[in-house]
Amino acid sequence: MKKLLTSGGLFDLENLEEQVAEADYHMGEPGFWDDSEKAQAFIDETNQIKAQYETFKKIESTYDDLVVLYELVAEENDSEMFSELVQEVKAFQLTLDQYELSQLLSEPYDKNNAIIELHPGAGGTESQDWGSMLLRMYTRWAENKGFSVEMLDYLAGDEAGIKSVTLLIKGFNAYGYLKSEKGVHRLVRISPFDSNSRRHTSFCSVDVMPELTDNIDVEIKSDDLKIDTYRASGAGGQHINKTESAVRITHIPTGVVVASQAQRSQLKNREQAMGMLKAKLYQLEIEKKEQEAAEIRGEQLEIGWGSQIRSYVFHPYSMVKDHRTNYEVGNTQPVMDGDIDGFIDAYLRLKL
Repeated sequence: MKKLLTSGGLFDLENLEEQVAEADYHMGEPGFWDDSEKAQAFIDETNQIKAQYETFKKIESTYDDLVVLYELVAEENDSEMFSELVQEVKAFQLTLDQYELSQLLSEPYDKNNAIIELHPGAGGTESQDWGSMLLRMYTRWAENKGFSVEMLDYLAGDEAGIKSVTLLIKGFNAYGYLKSEKGVHRLVRISPFDSNSRRHTSFCSVDVMPELTDNIDVEIKSDDLKIDTYRASGAGGQHINKTESAVRITHIPTGVVVASQAQRSQLKNREQAMGMLKAKLYQLEIEKKEQEAAEIRGEQLEIGWGSQIRSYVFHPYSMVKDHRTNYEVGNTQPVMDGDIDGFIDAYLRLKL
């Protein structure tokens, strides 16, 4: 264990110290606040690095305390002290696992905010209701992480649920965590919309992209765009405003469609939609270059049988299982309340 807490690998204290020192130096340079938005983003990222450093130091200190407690237990042979040691070790292991998980996020854009799109599959009200359940799940997960959630686009279902939703989840490593959720999610349950109480299977596609910064160059020709404006409406059909402030952009060569209605200003919504389009086109370009990523995308083109990455079964038994990692839990309610860290953890460790 002590070797684990030395420099190198996932727990590189020296590297963290260097990052903190370099960040502090950069923040003290002349002109740092010339671009206040970029400066604030840099400070937020630096604070996250400092939090990782402090967490590391706490882990190291806790480990030393556990060694002392272990030696006392070995000497005294006290049952109460032994029970205390067992509880402390369990808590320490949980903290260690969470820290290790955060250190696995080292791929490009892992630290970025995440854009999530939910698109229910065939099945009408059933699938649209399933989409709203996933919307609640991801919102709860984000809130539990201390992340903020912004509704970029919302299209309500005809009777219940959603036809589509786009969320921006803001937080350090948001994309790194949520990239594991990309794919088709399947639900099996007794339908609350079926008067005969029959079992139904519903599907919903989840797409996840990093929010890109301005330094990513993606060529978008104005002639390739079809831009529509319409009145924005929120959950339940309430009008956010009475003007055509919402913006929908179609990229004609690829067929990619993005929309934003979060802002009251049409100009702001257009900027937001262009940012989403940029992220999608960049993602498509990366997937073309990486055969493995292209194959993954191909598996989720059809929102239906055989293409799901995860199954949520409410009846005839209770289980949520990820088909990529085989990680599963028997209690569905905590998962639907946003407790998906176990699935994220298993997916990230699969990449090791």
